[in-house]
Amino acid sequence: IDCPAESASVNFASQLAPLLEAVTLVTLEGDLGAGKTTFVRALLAALGYEGRVKSPTYALAEPYRIHGRDIFHFDLYRLAHPEELEFLGLDDYFTGASLCLVEWADKGEGMLPPADLNLRIDFAGTGRVMTLSALSDNGRSILATFDR
Repeated sequence: IDCPAESASVNFASQLAPLLEAVTLVTLEGDLGAGKTTFVRALLAALGYEGRVKSPTYALAEPYRIHGRDIFHFDLYRLAHPEELEFLGLDDYFTGASLCLVEWADKGEGMLPPADLNLRIDFAGTGRVMTLSALSDNGRSILATFDR
């Protein structure tokens, strides 16, 4: 999906948000500054969150509660080893009822449950190109109904 401006990324997040009801894990890939956290901000706003959304780079995880659903935003960039995730209490986050949005998921390889969707964000001039991939049956269902 071509997003020549931030407004297009926000629009994409708004279209995707209502489809994530059955999704439990979305991984986000892209270089530093590609717009992963910006996309999460837009997604949370589209889901109805009205507060400040800060990057979880130093805290590793930021929790949100939107319309009775727990949503967790992770940034694993600073992780030295995937085993460090054991100290976070992953079972508390990945309950099957919550939505987890994980930046730099490759740093937690082997410790994270299987993802439903992966969003890759690449630079394209001054804009971005977003590639959404399904990694589960839930993810495939979403891609089949997603209106591009």
